[in-house]
Amino acid sequence: MTPLNMTKVAYGATSLEEIHGWFAPDARPPLPGHGKEVVQITTRNKPKRAEEMIGGSVFWILKHQLVARSEIIGFAEAENGRTAILIARQLVDVQPRPRRAHQGWRYLEAADAPPDLHGVGGTGDVMPAHLAAELARLGL
Repeated sequence: MTPLNMTKVAYGATSLEEIHGWFAPDARPPLPGHGKEVVQITTRNKPKRAEEMIGGSVFWILKHQLVARSEIIGFAEAENGRTAILIARQLVDVQPRPRRAHQGWRYLEAADAPPDLHGVGGTGDVMPAHLAAELARLGL
């Protein structure tokens, strides 16, 4: 069975580079007991379909585009009754795809998820994400 994904707005980010900076080792400490390559984000409510999401990804929305993803490792309890979403520190750029901003998170089926940027177009150099996003915005 293909894992279920989620979308989440990269609130406050002004660029893809800034989102990458969020996951740098000096910006976000590793989680005790989970290794240095796992970090957490929190949400108010645990998804009802959380078990289906392990192995899926959080797809980040920036300027109304899906631009990157982080693999979902698991879920845990966080402070103040919140839920921790355990994600891989590694951020993977994806082919930009239009997506409206929203509050919280939303489910994203695998069929609707954009492909990783490094896998687009076969061989050759990879177009920088900001240029790919601009071309997608223009419909090209």
